[in-house]
Amino acid sequence: MIADRLFRTIHTIEKFIKQSELLLGASKIISEAIKNGNKLLFCGNGGSASQAQHFAAEFVVRYSKNRAPLPAISITSDTSVLTAGANDFGFESIFERQIEALGNKNDVLIAISTSGKSKNVNRAVKKAHEKKMKIIYLCGEKLPGPHRLCDVIINVPSRYSAVIQEIHEIIGHILVELVEKELNYE
Repeated sequence: MIADRLFRTIHTIEKFIKQSELLLGASKIISEAIKNGNKLLFCGNGGSASQAQHFAAEFVVRYSKNRAPLPAISITSDTSVLTAGANDFGFESIFERQIEALGNKNDVLIAISTSGKSKNVNRAVKKAHEKKMKIIYLCGEKLPGPHRLCDVIINVPSRYSAVIQEIHEIIGHILVELVEKELNYE
C-alpha cells in the first residue's frame, strides 16, 4: 500500500512535468506584478487554505535565502473577516469580499482548489477579473468553472485530492524559487 501510494504521486509528477512551462508563465506574471508595486493574494479552502497561508509566508518571510520581503497576503487567515463575511453574506462570498476590498488592478490572485468547484474561490476569481487583476489558478485535472477568466491555469493531472495537494505544494515552492531568481535574489 505504501509503495502504491508513493508511486501514485511519482506518476502524477511525471505527467505534470510535461506542462511545467505553465510555471514559467505564472512566475513571470508574479514577478512583473511585484516589480510594478503590486501584491499577491491567495485563497483556498481546507488544505488549500493552509497552502495559501504557507505560500504567502514563503513570499513575505523567505523561501531559502534571506531577501527583502515580497508583498503577499493569504485571505484565508483572518477569522473575524471570514466569519463575519460568512455570517452576513454567506460562505460563498468570504474571498470575493476581500478581493473587492484589497485587490487592485494588476495585483495577482492565486486561487487554489483541488476540484476547481469551490464556489467561494470561483467567486473570488470572478471579482478579481472584474478588478482587472491577474489570475493564476491551481487545481486538479478538471478545469475550474471560471477557467476562461484566468491568465494561467496550473492543473495537476490527478483526481485524488491528496495527490493534487502534494503537487500544489511542490508548485508553490517552485514558483517562489522562480520569482526569487527573476527578481535577482539568487
